[in-house]
Amino acid sequence: MRNRKAVTALAFAAAAALTLSACGSSGDKAGSSSIADVEASPKTQAATVLDRPFTKPNLVLTDTNGKEYDFREVTKGKPTLIYFGYTHCPDVCPLTMSNISIAKRDLPKADQDKLQVVFVTTDPERDTPASLGKWLKAQDPTFTGLTGDFPTIQAGARQIGIGIEPATKDKNGKPVSMHGAQVVAFSPKTDGGYVLYGEDTTAEEYAKDLPKLIKGENP
Repeated sequence: MRNRKAVTALAFAAAAALTLSACGSSGDKAGSSSIADVEASPKTQAATVLDRPFTKPNLVLTDTNGKEYDFREVTKGKPTLIYFGYTHCPDVCPLTMSNISIAKRDLPKADQDKLQVVFVTTDPERDTPASLGKWLKAQDPTFTGLTGDFPTIQAGARQIGIGIEPATKDKNGKPVSMHGAQVVAFSPKTDGGYVLYGEDTTAEEYAKDLPKLIKGENP
């Protein structure tokens, strides 16, 4: 039996598992804390299983078709992955979405149809429904893209322990969005956000875990 150590999300953040990443920048900042307890998985395992799952965020935004999207209602009872990022990110965000897309294609068609992948922009001023839709279509046309006003997005992210900040400009005048780079998986059985993945999770690791996540099992 594997030994696991339960820690608070604040300690988890201090261990650099939950951080704010500046996509395309070398500067990282400490992430926001969460009241949820997490179960620290072995280093050989990509997933971090939460000892106390997150409740789905009360997040109502606009999808790429310009329609209202209630995250809790639309994804109720469905295996769901959520990620907060932005389309102008040159590295972490497109790589994360690409890795999930590659892993998803390895699933049986029935499981592909069950899995919900939701990308919420952290840069709503530039990521309009149209531009977000175009960007996601190149990743996977089944992915859902959401945008809206920044305070609503930020509040929704904080409900699942992910910190984001308004976009700023670097020394070259280039806009940079600081955001937590974790993917949170929600169970179709309980609707709880019970698994976290970091930005270094590979397509192979997602492919290994997705069949279990779709069933609501621990990876």
